Amino acid sequence: MKKWMTCGSALTLGALTLLGCETGEAAEETGPALLTAEAAIGDLLIRAEATGTVEPVREVEVKSKASGEILRLLTDVGDVVERGTLLAEIDPRDVRNRYNQTEADLAVAQAQLDIARAQLERQQALLEADVITQTEFESATLSFANAEASLVRAQTNFDLAELQLADVRIRAPLDGTIIQKNVEEGSVIQSAASNVSGGTALFVMANLDDMQVRTLVDETDMGELKPGLTTSVSVEAYPDRTFTGTVDKIEPQAVVEQNVTMFPVIVSIDNRAGLLKPGMNAEVEIEIDEARNVVVVPNNAIVQTSDIGPAAMALGLDIEALDLSQFMRAGRGGFGGARPGGPRGGQRPPAAASATAGPDGEAAQGARPQTDAQAGAGERETTEQAADPRARIAQLRAQVESGEITPDSLRVAVQAMRGQFGGAPGGFGRPGGVSAGSAPPREARPAAVFVLGPDSIPEPRLVQIGLGDWDNTQIVSGLEDGETLVIVGAAQLQAQQDAFLAQMRSRMGGGSPFGGGGRPRGR
Repeated sequence: MKKWMTCGSALTLGALTLLGCETGEAAEETGPALLTAEAAIGDLLIRAEATGTVEPVREVEVKSKASGEILRLLTDVGDVVERGTLLAEIDPRDVRNRYNQTEADLAVAQAQLDIARAQLERQQALLEADVITQTEFESATLSFANAEASLVRAQTNFDLAELQLADVRIRAPLDGTIIQKNVEEGSVIQSAASNVSGGTALFVMANLDDMQVRTLVDETDMGELKPGLTTSVSVEAYPDRTFTGTVDKIEPQAVVEQNVTMFPVIVSIDNRAGLLKPGMNAEVEIEIDEARNVVVVPNNAIVQTSDIGPAAMALGLDIEALDLSQFMRAGRGGFGGARPGGPRGGQRPPAAASATAGPDGEAAQGARPQTDAQAGAGERETTEQAADPRARIAQLRAQVESGEITPDSLRVAVQAMRGQFGGAPGGFGRPGGVSAGSAPPREARPAAVFVLGPDSIPEPRLVQIGLGDWDNTQIVSGLEDGETLVIVGAAQLQAQQDAFLAQMRSRMGGGSPFGGGGRPRGR
């Protein structure tokens, strides 16, 4: 599964060197080189990619109800036929003989019925004249009933023989194309009606005007897929042409391939042009979401609000002189502390410029010493976050990004929390006002960036981010097109985590940097 972005304006990366000058004849000192990126206007197109095989929507095996030798084949592979078109003829001698016999039996049965009716009428007259007894009349009545039953049997056998005689002429069951031929003239075939194996398949035909592609889509994208989404289908036979399709069905049963859980998705395509053939390998791109003509920046220019302190230290800024309270408040207000930017559906990009600040995630962003009252308030707030499943997910995701736990452990913990909080109002992990049968709408999330100021000094800024893919993220507000951002490397950020925590502890007299002076916390 791959997600990609097409950007209307290229995002430029460069290195900016900060220079400091000394008076007199002293040489210039070269400061640390900063990797920068420029915010640009572009388009974000989120696509779920999959591969599959082109196949007909309806495919039919043509079999014969009659057994015998094939005398003539009137069609070949690739022929387009209409419903009722004669396809083949089978040797009719056996069924014609049976037909002639049943026709003769029908004539005899009809004659016997006529005679029995005449005899019954005479017996009725004789009975009324008291010439015969009641027993003799009943015998004539029984003979007439037997004659009627014989006629019914003869008529049924004749109708069946007539159908069997018609079955030796194989006709097309639908409008379509012959895509496979399994027999040749002179072959002896078995009847599909009388053979336990199902008989011999003469042809395989299908209507190629409507085609479909059966693909397997990763489970991480299933929350964003629904029938009716537009898709782009490309095949190797037409590398410069794209076919438009529609998601027709999402099958409920998952398929596991190489330890990856995937779901079959059926994409329907209009093939009235006749270009697509059954069996072609196809690449499908399902259009999930898009944001056009928006401000986009590279993912590695986005920093979590919980990492603003270590990121500032990595850029050589004095955190004592920075007011980071707005970033702390924004981080606590977001859902789950999800990683800014990155692919939708929780997929992690190869280079993510984010790491956790400690075991309690974003709560480790104190930038100034706290009083006892502030410490107690911070402790109560942290306890409330522990009771909130969203805050707990924030902590678990931060631990995954820092390498403390594995993604599998995160998945197990989330499943356990769903069982614990599933009965809560609104459902676990579902914002208020969103029904249980629908996915929550995409919302802006808080994040931080470092904007290069006029004096070439990075300045932290709170922004709101929206749609993101593997490479870039949409800036909803807080940043303008053309502004230059400073990129904080993931390795630099990780290296400053311990130093930041140590500095926070030293400012609090060796206590916990999360408030409470290191006192035990609990629910």
